[in-house]
Amino acid sequence: MEQTAKRILVVEDDDSVRRLLVRLLSVEGYRVQEAGSAAAGLEIIHSDPPDLVITDLLMPDTDGLELIMRIRRSGTSLKIIAISAGGRIGPNTYLKLAEKLGADRTITKPFQPETLLRAVRELLP
Repeated sequence: MEQTAKRILVVEDDDSVRRLLVRLLSVEGYRVQEAGSAAAGLEIIHSDPPDLVITDLLMPDTDGLELIMRIRRSGTSLKIIAISAGGRIGPNTYLKLAEKLGADRTITKPFQPETLLRAVRELLP
C-alpha cells in the first residue's frame, strides 16, 4: 500500500485524544508520531519532518496557532490540519484564525473519524 510511506505527526495535549488519533491513523496504514505539546512537536518537525501535522489549537504551553505560525515561517510546505473544540469562545474563532495562519484544513471537535481521514487523504494523496 502506497500510504505506508506517509508520516503524520499528531500534536495533542490530551493523552486520550492523542492515543485515539494515533490508533485511527495507524490502522489506516500511516506511520504516526505523537507529541504532547507544541514544543515537542517542533522538535520532531525540525529533526525529522513528517508529511502532515495534525495539531490541537488549545494547549497549555505553546498553542497550536503558534505552532502553525512557526511551521509556515520555516518555509516548509508541510501540510497542517488544525483541530479544536474552541474552549470558552467556541471553535470557529480559533479555526478561522488557524486557516488565516496557514492551516490546510480545520476540523471542529468532536468529529467523526471519517471526517479526519477524508482530510488526511485529500492532503496526502
